[in-house]
Amino acid sequence: MTSVHPIVSPWGRFGLYSFFIDAPEPAIVDTGIASSPAEGMVPALAAIGRKIEDVRWILLTHGHIDHVGGARALWELTGRRATVVIHEADAPLLRSRQAHVDEYLAARGKYLRDPDGGLKIGAAAEAVISGEMEPGLVVRGGERISLGGGVTVSVHAIPGHTPGSVAYVLDGQGDVFVGDAVQAHGAANGFPGFIDPDGYRASLEYLRDDVRPERLYLGHPYRDPNGEPFGVVLDQTQVGRALDASISLEARVRDAACGCLAAGLRETGSPYSPFEPVAKALGYDGDPSLEPSPFFTSLHGYRTNFLPTEESMKEETATHG
Repeated sequence: MTSVHPIVSPWGRFGLYSFFIDAPEPAIVDTGIASSPAEGMVPALAAIGRKIEDVRWILLTHGHIDHVGGARALWELTGRRATVVIHEADAPLLRSRQAHVDEYLAARGKYLRDPDGGLKIGAAAEAVISGEMEPGLVVRGGERISLGGGVTVSVHAIPGHTPGSVAYVLDGQGDVFVGDAVQAHGAANGFPGFIDPDGYRASLEYLRDDVRPERLYLGHPYRDPNGEPFGVVLDQTQVGRALDASISLEARVRDAACGCLAAGLRETGSPYSPFEPVAKALGYDGDPSLEPSPFFTSLHGYRTNFLPTEESMKEETATHG
């Protein structure tokens, strides 16, 4: 059985988790931020008798800065011998820091009332992304990657959290790495974050019904309905709970969001504006301004997915004048 070792790097309000797959051609799943490879991965691998320069695969579950930020630094530490893998839909976030700013401005930035928000995201991208780079392998889902010695990883597209979120399945032993694609009740912000609500729900059902993980590896310690962290390595029972919690909460958020959209969006003094009714319906009292602002990310997803174009334009005018 191929061993998997979690590697944690502290950052902000929660830790960043990567995973070392101890195969003949070793792999690391997700890379944290710029400092993570040198400060977290090097000592963690040394503790189990492994070396960073032996890593041959860098498998990125999606393109957010806390998952791709260390990719260039890690690639350099391998002597540029490792192959960096990412889905084609999220590859722009690996190639360009500006893509992270554009993503912010196109969605959650519309609601955060921070005129310097784009500049702050740009500064964060500059600080925590170790370098822009071209991926060594761009995937779409359906590929199988050989880690040598008969060890293979299958790639499954699971869009929702981002368009290019993927699951890496360690074939034959039920280990599934999903990054942030299974949000449960969210992480530190207490709200699940996803760009595409339909894609998110379909991907959760696909993981539950088709992939059926025996162990699930998460990018952060997401929470159960009581706010207790699941941890980042889930056994089969915990997998079922996390997937069921994720699907159940998405349904509740969907009902509240659709009700809000049907009634019409209105600008208010609330920090949740224009989605204040959703926060009230769900009893959500977290700070929606804290990055990565999943409340606004997800609600913008419902807005763009479920409002017809003409109605959306009218709502945009009513909300922003």
